[in-house]
Amino acid sequence: MPVIRTVAVYCGSNKGQGDTYLRAASELGAVLVARDIRIVYGGTHKGLMGALADAALAGGGHVTGVITERLKGKGHTHQHLNAVETLPTMQARKKRMIEMADAFVAMPGGIGTLEEFMEVWTLNQLGEIAKPAGLYDAQGYYQPLMGMVDHMIAEKFLPPSHRNAIVVQQAPADLVDGLINFVPVTTQKWMS
Repeated sequence: MPVIRTVAVYCGSNKGQGDTYLRAASELGAVLVARDIRIVYGGTHKGLMGALADAALAGGGHVTGVITERLKGKGHTHQHLNAVETLPTMQARKKRMIEMADAFVAMPGGIGTLEEFMEVWTLNQLGEIAKPAGLYDAQGYYQPLMGMVDHMIAEKFLPPSHRNAIVVQQAPADLVDGLINFVPVTTQKWMS
């Protein structure tokens, strides 16, 4: 089982519809702090990112922001983080977050959130990293994506066992438990 000291959380810089996703971000921040797990995230005060950081900081957690020079220049940096790293590009930012984290969580978010998560899932699948990754399926947000994954399996583009290569949970405590108890999938990706 992996030792998880730091989790990279990918999440929206928007808040989403209503307050449901903001509450989910706060709950995840609180659960990670309660487990003494540090957070690394995109470094902004906006949307779900800000709610996650605020909740973790309010609980005495350690939060590191990794932000790009361009976003910092726009005034998006959260001002109360324990640490902030500023990098020149989004690619450098993603690489640094992968290096810092022992595991990854994607909360609801937009295309950036999805792209960041898919990259770590792919890196795990290819054996370039070996770190658990999970989807925080608040309000069933990721069910359409999991439907697409099932379609990939049905159409023989993904081995069935690879559906279990990520943790998908609707409750933050269950998600963290799943990451801590994660057993990597060893089935190779090539089916023929």
